[in-house]
Amino acid sequence: MSSNVGLSTPRGSGTSGYVQRNLSNLKPRDNFAPYPKDHDLRQHRQRQPDKDILNHDRLREIEVKVFDLRDKLEDEGVDEEEIESQTVALRKKLTTGSPESGKNAGRSQLKPHQVHELAAAKIEESEKLRKALGIREDYEEGSHWKKQEERLRDGLDPDRAK
Repeated sequence: MSSNVGLSTPRGSGTSGYVQRNLSNLKPRDNFAPYPKDHDLRQHRQRQPDKDILNHDRLREIEVKVFDLRDKLEDEGVDEEEIESQTVALRKKLTTGSPESGKNAGRSQLKPHQVHELAAAKIEESEKLRKALGIREDYEEGSHWKKQEERLRDGLDPDRAK
């Protein structure tokens, strides 16, 4: 037996004497906190949507609608010049409309792969909630507790002085 591991002899033990490593034994790690201790790093940061990707998706939706019109008119046998004029008119109508007009009604209609649209909808929803609750834009989470701790340190808190 090598380095005193396992049975001295497998005889009578009902095993072959082969020693395996215990894979379920977890060794302790060096750092015990897998998260940052700094308060600033723990604050939630809203992911900002990429404006170029949002614009690209909006333009792509416009082109899909234009192509659908073109396909429908070609199936009806409309003249090529008339098709061009109608598609140009539709494209102009859709592009001159505000970018907000093509927006979906809410986050529930968006698909999980539409990350930037979801981020924009989440920011809009958070902004509506902030305004509805009357929360200032410069509000910092936990600022009340920081002010209270400062008053306690300075000995200005009348509730604690009694």
